[in-house]
Amino acid sequence: MAKPLIAIVGRPNVGKSTFFNKVVGRKISITEDKPGVTRDRLYADSEWRGKAFTIVDTGGIEMRSDDTMWREIKKQAEVAIDTAQVILFFLDGREGLTATDYDVASMLRRSKKPVILTVNKIDEYSEDKLFEFYSLGLGEPFAVSAEHGKGGGDVLDEAVSWFEKGEIEEDDSIKIAVVGKPNAGKSSLVNKILGFERSIVTDIAGTTRDAIDTKLSYNGKEYTVIDTAGIRKKSKVEDDIEYYSVMRAFDAVRRADVCLLVVDCTEGLTEQDTKIIGYVHEQGKPSLIVMNKWDLVEKDTNTINKFEEKLREDLKFMDYFKSVYISAKTGQRTEKLFSLIDEVYAHAHFKVATGTLNDLISDTLRANEPPSYNGRRLKVYYSSQVAVAPPTFVLKVNSTDLLHFSYARFLENVLRKNFDFSGTPIKLITRDNGEA
Repeated sequence: MAKPLIAIVGRPNVGKSTFFNKVVGRKISITEDKPGVTRDRLYADSEWRGKAFTIVDTGGIEMRSDDTMWREIKKQAEVAIDTAQVILFFLDGREGLTATDYDVASMLRRSKKPVILTVNKIDEYSEDKLFEFYSLGLGEPFAVSAEHGKGGGDVLDEAVSWFEKGEIEEDDSIKIAVVGKPNAGKSSLVNKILGFERSIVTDIAGTTRDAIDTKLSYNGKEYTVIDTAGIRKKSKVEDDIEYYSVMRAFDAVRRADVCLLVVDCTEGLTEQDTKIIGYVHEQGKPSLIVMNKWDLVEKDTNTINKFEEKLREDLKFMDYFKSVYISAKTGQRTEKLFSLIDEVYAHAHFKVATGTLNDLISDTLRANEPPSYNGRRLKVYYSSQVAVAPPTFVLKVNSTDLLHFSYARFLENVLRKNFDFSGTPIKLITRDNGEA
C-alpha cells in the first residue's frame, strides 16, 4: 500500500527545500538563495513518531507569471497537491504575506485537503510575528526555522495526526499502473482487462490525458487498475496539458503495487521504453514487461526466444524482469495477466526467515570470500530482512566501505537463486556493526 503523501508547497525562496532536507535527513534538494532552483518534484520516504510517509518537495509557485518555466513548476505543484493527503503551505515570516501567498491560499482552499500553515524563518518566536497569517483563512499558523531545526516537530505532529483521524481512506486492493509510451495499446489492454470500453481507444497517440482509477474484482480479489497517459520524451512534450498528464503517470507508478510496462512488439524496446522501465525499477516496484501487439509480429519457432534475448540485453540493470507476450486487440494471452500480477506481487511481499537468511549468507561467505582491500576483508555479523515491497535486506558488517558493488551484486544473485524474487527489485543495505 502506498504511504501517505505530504506535499510542501509555497512561493519561491521560502525555505521549502531546507525543511524537506531536514525531514529526510540528507541533502536531496539543492538549496540556494534564489527562486526557481527546485524545478521538479522530489520524493523521499521518511517517518515521524512511528508513522511512515512520503514527502514531496515542489518548485516555488509563481501564480502571476506567464513564463514557461513557472507554468511548468505550477503544474507540477498542482500534481503534488492533487495526490497529497496533507499539504504544508510554506510562508516567509521575515518578508510577510505577498499577493502570491494569497493566490496559493485560494488554490489550496479549492483542493479541500488538510493544509498546515508553516511560517518559516522565525528564529525567535513571538506571537505577533504570526498574527497577519491568520488572514489567509487556513487555520492556525505554525512558526518554524527550517535552517535551525526549530518547530519542525510540531508541524510533523500535526501532519501525521491527519493520518490517525482516518482522513486517508484505506484501500487494500492491489493497484496496477498500466504505463508505457503513447499508442502502445495501454487503453486497449485496460478495456480488455475490465471488459468494457472505459477509455477512448483510437490510433491517435495521447488520447488518454489523465490517470484514471477503476476498481474491479477478479477471482475473489480486489484490484484497482490505473490507466495512464503515454509517457513521451521531455522534448516531445509540447503543451502544459500533456506535461501535466505525464507527471500524473509518474505519480501512478509511485502509488502502484504492480506496474504493467506495455511495449509495442512491432517497434521493439525503444530507448524511451527503457527509461520508463528504469523509473519503475528505481521506485522499487514489481512489474511485468507486457509485449503487446504480438498478433502483428511474423513468427517462427524461435521468435519469442529472440525477443527474450533482446530484452535480456536491453534490461541488464533489471535481469529479474518477467515478460508476457499478448495482443490486447485479440485477447491473446491476456487471461494470464492476473495470475502473473498476483505472482510478482507475492514475490515483492515475500519474507525470508531470519535464521534461514543468516545461514545462507554465512555459507556464501565461507564458500566465496569477499575480496580484501588493504589487508581488510568484509565480515557480515548478522543479516535480516527489514521490509517488503521491495524486499529489503540489512547486513551488519565490520565496515560498509568493504562491500564492493560487484560482491553486493553477487549476494543479490545468491538471494535470487535461493528465493524466487522474479519480477521484483530487491535492496541490500549495509550498516556498520553497532549502528542502529
